[in-house]
Amino acid sequence: MDWLYVAVGLVILLLGGDALVRGAVNLSLRLGVPALIVSLTIVAFGTSAPELLISVGAVLEDVPGIALGNVIGSNTANILLVLGLPALLAPMHTSECDSRRNYLFMIAASLVFIALCFLGPLTWWHGLILLAGLGLILGDTFRAAMSHRANGSGCALSEDEEEVEGADPEMSGTKITIYIVLGLIGLPLGAELLVEGAENLARTFGVPETVIGLTLVALGTSLPELATTVMAALRRQADVALGNVIGSNMFNLLAIMGITSLVGPLPVARGLLHFDLWVMLGASVLLAPFVFCRIDITRGWGFLLTALYLAYVGRFVFI
Repeated sequence: MDWLYVAVGLVILLLGGDALVRGAVNLSLRLGVPALIVSLTIVAFGTSAPELLISVGAVLEDVPGIALGNVIGSNTANILLVLGLPALLAPMHTSECDSRRNYLFMIAASLVFIALCFLGPLTWWHGLILLAGLGLILGDTFRAAMSHRANGSGCALSEDEEEVEGADPEMSGTKITIYIVLGLIGLPLGAELLVEGAENLARTFGVPETVIGLTLVALGTSLPELATTVMAALRRQADVALGNVIGSNMFNLLAIMGITSLVGPLPVARGLLHFDLWVMLGASVLLAPFVFCRIDITRGWGFLLTALYLAYVGRFVFI
């Protein structure tokens, strides 16, 4: 039953997150909120809602290791697996996207997060620092995006940002309401099921909750990004995958960990401090050649990234 709870909870989370994004995006656009602002805020928050709900739920259920493991493991999976596996199917022309600015922000966010973990347990004041960093980055990103649009340049900016994820100009008010209600109901329900199932599995098999978060939960919450990037790679449209992963990782560290730290204290396990945080940072540093040298992620690079992730996850089998 615990495996079933995890699987059903994950499915409900994914469907609920998608419903909330679609409903919130179309409601905002109907109310006249610029599409660019919707992309930078509502879509970002909505697509990270499963991770946020899982992390908050884990703290409330007194299994904070799942919360920390979820974010650290997701960030590692986003780089090594979400970029590596699709590249095995088709090379990703990431050289066409300039992600240098956001990449430096991601590295800075990673270093600040690691420093705060060593000053842990993470509490409300750590959370405020992370959220302050998020605010600064969102403000800078918004100004840069507006400047790019004014100059008619930039990567992944569509005409008037009409291609916002989930946007449908023909969607009725009733359908928008249904999407929002389903999302608001599905997200907490799915998070509750997944956290309860993961917690019980950890106890049943004697596996530390942090390991469950780093592997099972982290991989599950990275599936939407993986599925999207695989389909984009098959369609030869994965040029902005690198930028999307960088943005997602920044949001995980600053927003999800920032909000979760306000809910309750997060003790940082010794294993995270001595190994997993540095793996996350090392994976982030691996992106430097693709970002600064504008190198495409070819099948060879995809094999290397995927192999590194399998080796990282495989170590837990031998613990």
